Amino acid sequence: MLTQAKRHTPASSLLAVITEFRALPARDLEEIGQRCQWRNAAAGDVVLRYQDGGDSVFFIVQGTIRLTHYSRSGHEVILGDLCAGEMFGELAAIDGQRRSATGVARTDALLAAMPAAAFRELIHANHQIAVAILRRLAGQVRRLTERVFDFSTLAVRNRIHAALLRLAQDQMTGPNQATITPAPTHIDLANMISTHREAVTRELNELVRADLIRREEHRIVILDLARLRRMVQEARGW
Repeated sequence: MLTQAKRHTPASSLLAVITEFRALPARDLEEIGQRCQWRNAAAGDVVLRYQDGGDSVFFIVQGTIRLTHYSRSGHEVILGDLCAGEMFGELAAIDGQRRSATGVARTDALLAAMPAAAFRELIHANHQIAVAILRRLAGQVRRLTERVFDFSTLAVRNRIHAALLRLAQDQMTGPNQATITPAPTHIDLANMISTHREAVTRELNELVRADLIRREEHRIVILDLARLRRMVQEARGW
């Protein structure tokens, strides 16, 4: 269950981590914070459920949230993991429809929940935030277009490469290296790209033998990011 967070830090400091709010002055962040409900989510808590009628937007101040969907047979499809600085639930707030995914806390998390009406007012009142939200939505469409293309055209091993590349691009540790941490389990990676665990294990072993990745406890180190990127681009025909 979600509980009220005991908050001792000003909202201006907490909300400054949200990507769309980073350029806002402290007074604006404090006003936004006053329109939010501050909540703690423990690891494993369901924050929202697919097809629920709630419409609040959630800003992730601390922790990680996984967006996922389950088929009628119980098969999980992982849509993505969101970390501190990101938001979720904005689609229902914008179009008034039911939730399009289930959100589960992967770690303990601190969230700020804003009612849909307040979120829409914020977009109308602040041009800077409106533009940032539009860019966010455009980015989501581009990423989804890329994933649909990958699912429709790439072999399983190439989809694994593409998934690793997506995860690595936000966790670069050098000009040509990245460390994916925490590393997804083989089952999680399979659920991200609609395959089975055995195929993931087999291909990761191949990538280790090819000196492209190194597996460590809870981490996957990409040893040659440029090479991985070329492999994905060649498979896509770009």
